[in-house]
Amino acid sequence: MTLPKYLLADNSNYPDDHYVIHLEFPRFILNLKDDSIEWLEVFSVEDQEEVTKQIAELIDEATRFFDEEMAKYD
Repeated sequence: MTLPKYLLADNSNYPDDHYVIHLEFPRFILNLKDDSIEWLEVFSVEDQEEVTKQIAELIDEATRFFDEEMAKYD
């Protein structure tokens, strides 16, 4: 099975929250309500340094994905 890079998610217990799940390394779940990130990886020191440099870009990319997907519903 080929997985997409991103998935959208929501939860009826948190109706104001919208999530983007990033399925490539580094895997994470982004809550767009407050830009909080839940990492699905355990990072080595080297990986952590690299991810720290990429965080803003990863959030921007995930947010663009969400916006593009939502535009399809308008």
